[in-house]
This record gives sequence, structure tokens and C-alpha cells, in this order.
Amino acid sequence: MTRVAELVAYPLKSCDGVAVDRAAIGPEGALRGDRSYALVEAGVDPETASVGGGGGYVNGKSEPAIHGLRAEYDLAGPTDATPTAVTLSRPATERAPAGERTFALPDGGDDLAGWVGEYLGYEVDLVRDPAGGFPDDRAAHGPTVVSRATLETVASWFDAVADATEMRRRLRPNVVVDDCPAFFEDRLFADHGEGVRVAVGDTELIGVNPCQRCVVPSRDPDTGAAIDGFRERFVRKRRETLPEWTVSDRFDHDFRLMVNTVVEEQSWGDVLAVGDEVTRDGVVAVDENGTPVAEAESAAE
Repeated sequence: MTRVAELVAYPLKSCDGVAVDRAAIGPEGALRGDRSYALVEAGVDPETASVGGGGGYVNGKSEPAIHGLRAEYDLAGPTDATPTAVTLSRPATERAPAGERTFALPDGGDDLAGWVGEYLGYEVDLVRDPAGGFPDDRAAHGPTVVSRATLETVASWFDAVADATEMRRRLRPNVVVDDCPAFFEDRLFADHGEGVRVAVGDTELIGVNPCQRCVVPSRDPDTGAAIDGFRERFVRKRRETLPEWTVSDRFDHDFRLMVNTVVEEQSWGDVLAVGDEVTRDGVVAVDENGTPVAEAESAAE
């Protein structure tokens, strides 16, 4: 019986996650508090900036030094990962000494941005979205899902990756499920125009598309050091181990892993918990944002 093994939120986008036992679904469908804060280059509008490398966000795609920051959080509540304070530590560089500071949020946001900017060597802003946060997939805000067996398998492809926990830190999912085969999450998406209903306890997610990977999984989550040839080996091994159920026109190349989801509005406020049973409940027609469409609308199309 497939169950939730881990729930992980990332209160400050691109920084360390925090494991929680229970997590509420917030507005727009993300785990409440997940990626509710982000760092951007000074003056950049996060609503129009690209999350890709060089797009204005200060993230692992564009700034390897971000991996050198360690983050610990005080959270708003037992099911709310919104940070009320974050303690950051940084290594010494030519630009700034090593140090550790705690910043109350949101009031200490400018101080946090100044301290991180000193470490990076350029000015940054701390931005906040208390509703849907700042996910990479702006259509599918829901929790990302991967199986522990997948993490173990992919970790085994690389000598430089210690174990499944390190691979989880590299891939940065929200929900890790267990008691299922590797690449189970490939069962949770279908073709364009379709989504897969996934029951997690009493909450329904809609699996939409396999997550397109970037440079971040190739980098050591503590140092930013990259594995040479990571993408090429990943693609080759993914192709060699592709299960028979990975049949979808959304899976258009082999550098995809994990599934992005959508949560319908009636489920906002529901709570996911470690130990929840996970079942696949069939395919549903969805619009371009992954939202299920009424049967009549689907039939009319």
C-alpha cells in the first residue's frame, strides 16, 4: 500500500527544505508556506521574471553560491510552513566573512536581503507571496511527488551522490511516497489535455506533467559543486530504466523526473500527513492549466 513517507516544504525558495509531519494545502494549491519567500536580483519583479537561469531569480539555476547558504526556520504552525523567522549561515568568501544570523519575517526581510547580498557580491531583494508562493511551474502550483524507490535508483546512478536523502535534496520534491516501485510517479500523469486523479488521504491532487529538470540536481546541495556529465548519464540511465507505464506525449524527453500537480479549490485547506495512503483514481480531462473541466465541456470539445 503506497503511503506518504516524507513531506518537505521549502519556505525560502532555493534554500534548505524542512520536513514536516502534516501540511495544509494553501491558496492556489501549494503546501501552505512552501516557497512563500524568494530572492531576486534588486529591482526585479518576481511576477514577470523567469525562474530559468539568468531570469532574475537568485536560485540554483543562476547562482551556484546559493547552495552555500544553510537555512533553518521557525514556522507559523504545525501545518503551516510559512516562516516567521529564518536562521541563515554562510561560508567565508572574499566578499564576506562566515557568519550566522536570525531574521524575523516579514519585518527583517530587508536586513536578510542585505546580508545575503553581501555574501553574493550584488544587491538582492527578498520577495514574498503568502498565497501561492513562487513555484517553478506557474500553472501547476500543487505539491510535487516522487517515490523513495526512485530517489534510491537515481542516486545509484552517480558515485558522487551518497544516498536517497541527498538525491531528494537535489530534486527538491514536496511529497515522497513509499511502498511502491521506482518511477511510480510516472503513473501519475497522462497525455496533454488529461490529468490523473491522485488521492492522498482525503485530499485529491491532479497529476499533470513530469517535471523538466535543470542544472540544480547536478550540484552538491551543500557546496554547489557539479557532477561532470550529469545530464548525459541521467538521460541514458533514464532511458534504460524507463518503465512500460511511462507512455505519455508529455514525456517528450528523458530529462524529466517527478510529477507536478494541481489542487482544485475545494481542497484548499485540506491537510496532508505522513502515513496517508496514496492511490491513483483515474484520468480526467483538464484545461491548459491542469484544472479538470466539466464532462459537458469536455464532450463539447
